[in-house]
Amino acid sequence: MDVSVGATLALSGVALVAGLVDAIAGGGGLLTLPALLHAGLLPHDALGTNKGQSVFGSGAAMFRFARAGQLAPRRSFVSFAAGFAGSAAGAAVVTQVDKDALKPLVIAMLIAAAVLVLLPRKTGAAPPRRLITIAVAIALAIGVYDGFFGPGTGTLLIVGFMWLLAEQPAAASANAKVVNFASNLAAVIAFGWGGFVVWSISLPMAVGQFIGGWIGAHIVLTRGGNIVRFAAVAVALALVAKLTFDVLG
Repeated sequence: MDVSVGATLALSGVALVAGLVDAIAGGGGLLTLPALLHAGLLPHDALGTNKGQSVFGSGAAMFRFARAGQLAPRRSFVSFAAGFAGSAAGAAVVTQVDKDALKPLVIAMLIAAAVLVLLPRKTGAAPPRRLITIAVAIALAIGVYDGFFGPGTGTLLIVGFMWLLAEQPAAASANAKVVNFASNLAAVIAFGWGGFVVWSISLPMAVGQFIGGWIGAHIVLTRGGNIVRFAAVAVALALVAKLTFDVLG
């Protein structure tokens, strides 16, 4: 499918903003997926094209955080592998799951995430070996979720790392990008193999995503964790509103 040059530029602009938001707190798909559907793409093509461009945003943010030394080196490799495997597994069972039945559960999870972000957290890290085990469990579980459904993946990863690994918000946002990039990459391979990525649209949007992801990561690094906390709450509540509208509609 082809869209006009003007529409492609507009979609690239949306992707830039989405990449920025996603790098800080997740939830960029809340902007790009409706935009792709509005442009006339069929649902499966919109989902595939969305993953085809969002992988560049999460990748840009991950590399920006890596350059700043914000990633946990020992955990990053295993988290990446777990996120990739989880997303691939989720994509494989996507046809077996009733997504509409999941929406009330996801709404509850996102509301809980918004509350947890604002509550005081425990301090002090667990032993390194235990941290790796917990990180792998988070990456695998949310990777599976991203593979077959996806809304709020980045936000849930950040909250999971903050609460289960006792990470500061900025560090949680940084390490979440490793898993987010891995799950996006697995999804791109699956959608691309099935022919559901419209590359003529996805690649121009990828430019915007890359720029937005880099800028978003830079904002986290320079502004600190408070922006991550409040952005995560805003994204979670926006996703709750959208999913509630979908359920009631």
